[in-house]
Amino acid sequence: MRLVVADCSARYTGRLTAHLPLATRLIVVKADGSVLLHSDGGSYKPLNWMSPPCTLTEAVPGAEAAERGVAQVWTVQHKKSDDRLEIDLHTVHHDSAHDLGVDPGLVKDGVEAHLQELLAEQIGLLGEGSTLIRREYMTAIGPVDILARDATGATVAVEIKRRGEIDGVEQLTRYLELLNRDPLLAPVRGVFAAQEIKPQARVLATDRGIGCLTLDYDAMRGVDDAESRLF
Repeated sequence: MRLVVADCSARYTGRLTAHLPLATRLIVVKADGSVLLHSDGGSYKPLNWMSPPCTLTEAVPGAEAAERGVAQVWTVQHKKSDDRLEIDLHTVHHDSAHDLGVDPGLVKDGVEAHLQELLAEQIGLLGEGSTLIRREYMTAIGPVDILARDATGATVAVEIKRRGEIDGVEQLTRYLELLNRDPLLAPVRGVFAAQEIKPQARVLATDRGIGCLTLDYDAMRGVDDAESRLF
């Protein structure tokens, strides 16, 4: 992982257009190829980012940019779309690289772990004829919550969250890209399952061909009988 603290501005073009004016920011370049720009606020979410597969090119600025104080120009180009992130670095305050090794992935606890257990027991919620392959199916980038087969025998990868947001869809997308390289599993489709799925996450999942499943935690654990409700 490469960490760069710099005075920079950025432009994102493609499916949307966005601009970040000149300010001091943290740029994170991860081993999977993703590039993220962070400010010193706004919690954990980056101001802008590019998800893999993409390529990062570093170049010297043109004469006009150099006159504006630009020292380096980074171009991050997505390999499967026209999306591009261009970063103009003015002053670099810090630049370091660190080998973090293979991450074991998030160890679930509380509600998410229980949701995983319940869905494995009630795998039919994925669709009639579905069968469980295993829970916590390990990959090189972490464990897939549930791996199953649908009624046709196709492989299904399920990511489970208490609250489904865009980050969860991105996580499942990375798992699917990896799993679909395995000829014994491919083709693998994804299902994003959560008690609540944010509209933006649902739109992104649908755009990527990922199914969404809303989980009723109380009904799954037998506290609430959904069939006896009046409304």
